[in-house]
Amino acid sequence: MRLSRFFMPTLKEDPKEAQIASHRLMLRAGMVQQSSAGIYSWLPLGLMVLKNIEKIVREEQNKAGALEILMPTIQPADLWRESNRYDDYGKEMLRITDRHNREMLFGPTNEEQVTDIFRSNVKSYKDLPLNLYHIQWKFRDEVRPRFGIMRGREFLMKDAYSFDLDPEKSKIAYNRMFVAYLKTYARLGLQAIPLRADTGPIGGDLSHEFIILADTGESEVFYHKDILNLETPEEKERTPEELQAVVDEWTSYYAAADEMHKPEECTVAEGDLITRRGIEVGHIFHFGDKYSKAMGANVTGPDGKDVPVSMGSYGIGVSRLVGGIIESSHDENGIIWPEEISPFKVGLINLKSGDDACDTACDDLYAKLQNAGVDVLYDDTSDRAGGKFAKMDLIGLPWQVTIGPRGLKSGVVEFKNRATGVKEELSPEDALKRLAG
Repeated sequence: MRLSRFFMPTLKEDPKEAQIASHRLMLRAGMVQQSSAGIYSWLPLGLMVLKNIEKIVREEQNKAGALEILMPTIQPADLWRESNRYDDYGKEMLRITDRHNREMLFGPTNEEQVTDIFRSNVKSYKDLPLNLYHIQWKFRDEVRPRFGIMRGREFLMKDAYSFDLDPEKSKIAYNRMFVAYLKTYARLGLQAIPLRADTGPIGGDLSHEFIILADTGESEVFYHKDILNLETPEEKERTPEELQAVVDEWTSYYAAADEMHKPEECTVAEGDLITRRGIEVGHIFHFGDKYSKAMGANVTGPDGKDVPVSMGSYGIGVSRLVGGIIESSHDENGIIWPEEISPFKVGLINLKSGDDACDTACDDLYAKLQNAGVDVLYDDTSDRAGGKFAKMDLIGLPWQVTIGPRGLKSGVVEFKNRATGVKEELSPEDALKRLAG
């Protein structure tokens, strides 16, 4: 993509309303624009990152055996009355009345909707286990939306829902999602720590939230230092026993959020207990038959008797992850994207647009990068060199290649690693090999 043809309305100064790094940098990089309080339009650069995260989340859900569907954003209130949550949920739920005076709502979550799908179509234990997920926009009317997309009212979420014959089998589904989440966050370039959590309005007696460490995190987090040295589970099919072993290993290290932390119950040596701030980026729940019993989601078991299925739900804040990743990966100059989710792999900078030699060399390398399947953003504008460098650092692409008159005379380009700041002089051919390799 040529920058001269791209829509990326960057800002030189920090917006006054932005209080945390991710909000500030997303606005400055032209990734989003606020529409109203807590609601944002996603501009091309931001949408590219959002789609890359969504792709990774989807791939790991598919590998874990979940099946993708797409449920509506608007749900009938009657479904929520069946589960007794309509009146209990509070003012965060946006309630709507349509032209026929039917009560509707903008879904904050989808337990009721997916349970209705299940009970309408699945009648026998032979059709279990089943895990359905979708990636869809949600709305929760936060009383004080702040921090940009980190605590907005409208957000993109992956939510999955498992259905099993009994609690024991449902726990296997829960463990499978636990492992899938560890793999998902690793692919996103994140170190996620699972914390035992309250179940809140979702319900149930087993829950974990996944947090990433960041100085601007909402919660104070306590954890054993060695949990950061655990290796992400490798790609393989696992037996129920192997799944449980992975979960046991990760949960054996003391980790708790502030509201659940008991100093008197913590047995970790003082030198091993770390305290940091954390951002929640995922939450999983095992709640048994709370919804299936209330809504009549039964199957005929092996003994011929009808039983309510055992369920779990599994959420990942896809749009929230954009902000969370920036909070954990930035410097004073801008964003530093992990390569797998970056909107482009490399920024190509023409230091002297209009100069025949520079234009020819840049156009040639740009074409070769594209032919090699490398996503490249080519700054072919007439901006000054300092502005071009600042803009590339701001948007945080993993690599930068700079071509200018002085380097061309020596047959080299400048090759920069955004994360480390290390610069090298390479031939255009070697730069191409490094990026296409």
